[in-house]
Order: sequence, then C-alpha cells, then structure tokens
Amino acid sequence: MPWLMRDGLVLASLEEASSWAARARGLLGREGINGVLLLRPAMSVHTLGMRFPLDVAFCDADMVVIAMVHMAPWRLGRPRRRARCVIEAEAGAFEAWQLRVGDQLEVQG
Repeated sequence: MPWLMRDGLVLASLEEASSWAARARGLLGREGINGVLLLRPAMSVHTLGMRFPLDVAFCDADMVVIAMVHMAPWRLGRPRRRARCVIEAEAGAFEAWQLRVGDQLEVQG
C-alpha cells in the first residue's frame, strides 16, 4: 500500500485516483476515509454530495504544498493555477500532522 510521507515520516496511507472516472468519483458516497486520497492530475475540487468535511492540500508538480483549505460539504473550490495534484483527507487531519504550505511531500510504496 502506498504512503504519504514528509521528511521521511509516514503521514497516512494513500489511495490514488488517476483516471478521469476515479477523480470524478473521489470520496463521494463514503462515510469517511482513513488516510488520504491523491487526485492526480487536478487543480480544483468540490464537495458536492460529500457526507463529511475535508482538509484539501493543493500541490505543485514536485509535490510541494502550495495551498490548503478546509471544505465543508456542498462547496465548490476555486482552482489553483500552479496545482498539479490535490490531496484530500478528513477535516482535522492536516492539523494533527502539522501539515503546512511549503511542505515537501512524497509518495512511497
């Protein structure tokens, strides 16, 4: 199973949505997520139809966090031009991991 890492530390287990259909489905219909969902490529997200709030991190091509937002259900997010991928987690996860803009992330496994 792949992992989301920062500075050699495992932050969470990772699911990747890289096809158009997988990105369109995202976390819809789920009650929650243990870990994170990586949407690649992506530069915006929405929470229409979501059952729980999300922490969303927008990353550039090098997986550096360029913006982070908290999104309640039934919201449209604005696109981030430099974003090449998006990481979604349950609300509160980023605070627990002390994730910040500028952090270099990587996928291992």
